[in-house]
Amino acid sequence: MTESQKSTTPATTTPATGALVSEQGKTSIADTVVSKIAGIAAREISGVHDLGGGTARAVGALRERIPGSRTNLSQGVAVEVGEHQAAVDLDIVAEYGVAIADLAAAIRRNVVDTVERMTGLEVTEVNITVHDVFLESDAPDEEPATTRVQ
Repeated sequence: MTESQKSTTPATTTPATGALVSEQGKTSIADTVVSKIAGIAAREISGVHDLGGGTARAVGALRERIPGSRTNLSQGVAVEVGEHQAAVDLDIVAEYGVAIADLAAAIRRNVVDTVERMTGLEVTEVNITVHDVFLESDAPDEEPATTRVQ
């Protein structure tokens, strides 16, 4: 085969690597990217009130009160990312009345599907810790701000 007849080898595409490794180079995905994707995917599931333990939620609530600040989409999410695989740990607050086992299964399914589809990484596990159950009566009453002038 002459030099001009050689065909290029396509990117290595297996379920474990996606197109992350090819002859042209390697794609690395940062932990923060996987963490943000997993956090968004978990929040998409009905029955998830919030992500994070008590301290993380308190800090998040303070952060949201600061003008111009954005919601931390990685709150309550910890990940380990390798070259071909990722593992995800989620801390959630479930809404009262939701079957927690069904909720956890739906979260796992959505996180695995979304992370694998968007990154090409194989998700080896999704561990979920339910820190609390949210009751409507626990919601803080928002008092209207009083104005000083009329």
